Amino acid sequence: MGSNDLALITKSKARHHAYATKLDKIYKFNSKPFILQYEAQFRNGQECGGAYLKLLASPSGDLKNLNDKTKYSIMFGPDKCGNENKLHFIFNHKNPRNGTITEKHWTKANSVTNMDEVFKDNRWHQFRLEIYPDNTFQVSVDKHYAQKGSLLEDFKPPVNPPKTIDDPNDSKPEDWDEREKIPDPDAVKPDDWDENEPRKIADPNAVKPDDWDEDEPEMISDPDAKKPDDWDQEMDGDWEAPLIPNPKCSSLAGCGKWSAPLIDNPKYKGKWKSPLIANPAYKGKWVPKKIPNPDFYEDLNPFKTMAPIDAVAFELWTISDNIAFDNIIVTDDLDMANYVSSLTYQIKKEISDEETDNMVVKAMKYANKNPWMWAVYLFAIGIPLVLFIAFCCVSPVKKSTSDTAPGSASQQEDYDPAYSKKTDHPQPDYIPSGDETAA
Repeated sequence: MGSNDLALITKSKARHHAYATKLDKIYKFNSKPFILQYEAQFRNGQECGGAYLKLLASPSGDLKNLNDKTKYSIMFGPDKCGNENKLHFIFNHKNPRNGTITEKHWTKANSVTNMDEVFKDNRWHQFRLEIYPDNTFQVSVDKHYAQKGSLLEDFKPPVNPPKTIDDPNDSKPEDWDEREKIPDPDAVKPDDWDENEPRKIADPNAVKPDDWDEDEPEMISDPDAKKPDDWDQEMDGDWEAPLIPNPKCSSLAGCGKWSAPLIDNPKYKGKWKSPLIANPAYKGKWVPKKIPNPDFYEDLNPFKTMAPIDAVAFELWTISDNIAFDNIIVTDDLDMANYVSSLTYQIKKEISDEETDNMVVKAMKYANKNPWMWAVYLFAIGIPLVLFIAFCCVSPVKKSTSDTAPGSASQQEDYDPAYSKKTDHPQPDYIPSGDETAA
């Protein structure tokens, strides 16, 4: 972009940042869609922090007092900390019964693919949220739709509470038995059950290898080790060289005291336990009884009950610096959002692609913009290919000699000594012509 293309940039590390501006007019959720679109670039990556926008609820008041408690209607945008990254979509919903406000979080915020690259590749990225009057929404990253959903189905806690809830006054009876299986009370440990047998025993059939040297230690003091110059006898105690494997043992089966390897003990049975049987008193998993939810309400159109918006704001905490934001648009016209994108993000993307695309990708992109170039590519590639096939892959056609007499003039003309060396087919006798000189 040109030198006059400006962006909002966070310049400090590990700080809170706040910036807001009023909209030209209040956006009200009625019969038209809501579209939010903006761009972000992580010039130094992102360790931990957000890059999301807040759409402030009207009336937002004095924006100089913007803080994390400022009321908002919608929050949307990327967030990352460590290996976890999200694309937040949160909206505040007003309880129609008592007027309380509750945040509703999109349940698939951490399932958007390729979000990790957004924070690493140092490119501009465009984020768009579209919400429609039928309570559906779409989220896109770099002009590609990432997820679709419903305001009524894809948020936690849900917009509408359940009609029934567990009775808070109900409790499990003391005699309620939830055990499906119980030890058999009539079972008796067998007389021959020995609980003292070990799990492992020395292999009685094992024999010490002939080349096992019990006189050589497995480890020896390193003969090349030297006491450090700063070793303090009083502070550090007696210095001893570190141990290393005995080199004399490298060619032997082993060194040091030999002992037979351990094997499973065939007599081992372990501690005896009574076998389990079906519990005759089993009543199943206890659950409290259900009662009507006293706080139940039904808002079938949360789109229209969202708080009107009169300002956009960045209220962020981030470890990393140099996060840039640009080209924020709030509109109810999808064509307008696409038009702005074509004049801003699309140009930035093409400039960035030109710096990284190889020649083949550049050629294909140019042809997509100028379809007549495909004919040029086809001609440039097709002609050499046809010539290659013609000269290298087409074999000469041999004339049949079945209808000519041996030694005849026509058969003499067809005779090819080079070809005769490549086949076992019968060949005519070679009769020199009168013009040839005998050797």
